[in-house]
Amino acid sequence: MIKNIFPCLIIMLVAFGCTKKNIPHYTISRVTKSDTATKLTVKIDGRLKWAELLSITSQIKADSAKLSNLQLYFLLPGHNDKSTGANSFYAVARYPQGDKVTIQDTTKDAGGNTVRLNIAGVSAEIAKHLLTLEPKELEGKSIVGRFVDDNNHTLIVPFTDIVGGKKELYVIELDTAGKVVSATIPEVDNKDGVEKYLVTHRGDYITIKDSVLTQYSVDDLGLPYNSIKAGI
Repeated sequence: MIKNIFPCLIIMLVAFGCTKKNIPHYTISRVTKSDTATKLTVKIDGRLKWAELLSITSQIKADSAKLSNLQLYFLLPGHNDKSTGANSFYAVARYPQGDKVTIQDTTKDAGGNTVRLNIAGVSAEIAKHLLTLEPKELEGKSIVGRFVDDNNHTLIVPFTDIVGGKKELYVIELDTAGKVVSATIPEVDNKDGVEKYLVTHRGDYITIKDSVLTQYSVDDLGLPYNSIKAGI
């Protein structure tokens, strides 16, 4: 069961940001506490390297020593920190409890604490490569945006084309080799004043607004499970 931490602690942490020497800038935008962990959503300015993320992790741990079972979820610019799933996060750092530490836990933060840090998203180099892909399927098309999917390590490209005198939206997904791994002609749903693009027969859909592509599952009662800002 998820609960809010004491209001004063939330205000203190959510407002907290850091630009200390050798530590990349970050801000803490969300704090939640469950029976098993204290979870912090950490907004970063770009696709940082592992050592840079570890420096941020170390600083937050030092400033949050009283928070037990600390878990940090790193979020790239423009991504929705209220998404319900883990697919939006670029990286995750977890501090295991003492009795849960194993022989495989060899990473220590600057304070000597055992931490598990994993980057789930693609590196800045791979993201740059994905964003420059120009497959033949996109020739002469009007590109809506290029969205790096850090969960699947692919590039999602919605584009429009004129078919039979009517403008249609298409969505293709490319792997790092530029190969199309999925292609969809979404059905448009304009209910409730929100333009939804249905991408599966079961009703899963996406929305595109302000250069952010947000993904929804029909099972999640209208709550997003991922959001991706174009060009990052």
